[in-house]
Amino acid sequence: MRRRGTERQQVDLTASNIMASVATEQAQDRVDILGIPVDRFTFDQTLEVIDRFVREKTPRIAVTADSSAIVAAQSDPEFREVLLRADLVTADSAGIRWAARRKGMPIVERVSGVDLVDAVCARSADHGYRIFFLGAAAGVAEMAAEALRLKHPGCNIVGTRHGFFPAESDEVVASEIAPYRPDILFVAMGIPRQEKFIARALPIIQAPVSMGVGGSFDVFSGKVKRAPRLFQRFNLEWLWRLMLNPKKFSKVKALPKFVLAVLREES
Repeated sequence: MRRRGTERQQVDLTASNIMASVATEQAQDRVDILGIPVDRFTFDQTLEVIDRFVREKTPRIAVTADSSAIVAAQSDPEFREVLLRADLVTADSAGIRWAARRKGMPIVERVSGVDLVDAVCARSADHGYRIFFLGAAAGVAEMAAEALRLKHPGCNIVGTRHGFFPAESDEVVASEIAPYRPDILFVAMGIPRQEKFIARALPIIQAPVSMGVGGSFDVFSGKVKRAPRLFQRFNLEWLWRLMLNPKKFSKVKALPKFVLAVLREES
């Protein structure tokens, strides 16, 4: 009996060592951008991390951060706290990659929410992911889900819901989603609203991966056209979005603030 207990302790210790090693490796591969740790993973490595999170079944927060998110975190304590506790923070902008290069810790490629939604849905059939879409206007999440089911046969999107509800209803909405038992919850409500919802809903839904993905559902539903490849290649998707919707200008204004803050930090 003592030997069996010892073996169990050894197994537990080995698992703990592996988890500690993975956590250390991830911490070492992060770059600090204005006080926010950003992961330097490639796109494929990010998918591997998501796979691991789903296997481990521990509720985790994932953020696709752009320059405006980093700027917002400087003056929004609640949002900043969510970013600091997030288990995965990808670089979803040229600005963050620029700042990382200046620190001598380059990020190889942009890892966007739109691309992650597409890739995760493609892997859903093979990996058995249960996916839930929350966000956008009424009907948009369902349209996006249908489009992705057609694009990726076997994609297991188990439910959808629009994102138009007050913050006071966050726990109620989370309780509605919990019975679907999603492995991955994609929330498209815009920064910082989506991240704040995720943090409040995490103990209720307990999805292994909860990720904010901005306007992704609008793109997949066909409501908004994604930037042409040329714009994507030169990191000018923000300019394309501004051309389509001038109301986005307030978000673009964050870029010079971001640049100035990075340069000020260096001086």
